[in-house]
Amino acid sequence: VQLQASGGGKVQPDSSLRLSCTASGLSVVDYGIGWFRQAPGKEREGVSCITAKDGSKYYADSVKGRFTISRDVGKNTVYLQIDSLKPKDTAVYYCAAERFGLYYCTAPGSTGRGYDYWGRGTLVTVSS
Repeated sequence: VQLQASGGGKVQPDSSLRLSCTASGLSVVDYGIGWFRQAPGKEREGVSCITAKDGSKYYADSVKGRFTISRDVGKNTVYLQIDSLKPKDTAVYYCAAERFGLYYCTAPGSTGRGYDYWGRGTLVTVSS
């Protein structure tokens, strides 16, 4: 199983980025997919997830309105659109797969302990 996160980079405040998480060895219709981030010196934080069977979406309160999760089942890829980027969004962003994320997923507000597979992460730096 591999989860490949990509799309990070160094951007200016108020910019947008779209992160991608492409899965191999598992299907996004069989696993919930979550996005997490970890800023330097801070605990890993779950920001959003999408369920496997019905594509329900969940967001942490801290990112609602600026982050949008979506998926392309044909490409086996989950996206995280981040708008109005702020310096506090600077972090390594990881995607992960949750076996029990069929109709409910647990990323927001969690550190991802229940997730089964993790990608390597993509760095997002927001700075002027």
